[in-house]
Formats: sequence, C-alpha cells, structure tokens
Amino acid sequence: MSEEIQTGQIRISDDVVATIAGLAALETPGIAAMSGGISEGLAKRLSGKNVQRGVSVEVGQVEAAIDLRVIVHFGSKIQEVCRSLQENVREAVENMTGLSVVEVNIKVEGVAFREEEQPQSEDAQHRVK
Repeated sequence: MSEEIQTGQIRISDDVVATIAGLAALETPGIAAMSGGISEGLAKRLSGKNVQRGVSVEVGQVEAAIDLRVIVHFGSKIQEVCRSLQENVREAVENMTGLSVVEVNIKVEGVAFREEEQPQSEDAQHRVK
C-alpha cells in the first residue's frame, strides 16, 4: 500500500530573493553601495512599494536570474570585485532558497572615493581643546 502525500507548493517572492541578493552584495569587499538609479526612485515614489535598491530579479519555479547595479570603491579591481560579487550572490541565494541561480548580471554605475582621515597638526589639536 502506498500513500501519496500532497504537501503543496512553496513559492519564494521576488522581494525575498532581491533582499538576499542585496545583502550578499553589500557584504562583498570592494562594493561601496547599491545604485538605485533615477527611474527606480521615481517608481518607488509613484507606487509606494518598497522597491529593492539596485536589485532586480526574475524568479521562476526552480530558477532565478538576478541583475545588480552597484557602486565600487575607487582603487578596487573591478573585474575581481564583480566576479566575487557574482559568486557571493549566487551562493547566498542558492543556499537560502534552494533555487538555481542561472545568471547574476552586474552593471557598475559608479565609483566611490573613500574619505581619508588627515592627521591634524599640533596647533589645530591645541585650539580644539
């Protein structure tokens, strides 16, 4: 005798995948920020929806495709940072959702300059006190 158990469907929202991808991207060394772009900011204001900044995804039953728009730190090797970013995002999404990530496309939209702290002179330090 065999029993057939119907467990139902599991569907993972595009927003969930976008959040996972965005967090994984921000944890990647060399990535300064995600880039929202002008059209995304306008869409957010018009629709009132919480649009994921710099991340767009297409999620199917078993696969996902992810597009990222990022800003990298000045001085980083962009190719290396982007390869690492692709690996980190793919691994995070696949591990957390069980979906197969078929592609992670990256568009570098800017470079962020790091602010360097300049040591104050002794005269400036005495005036502050």
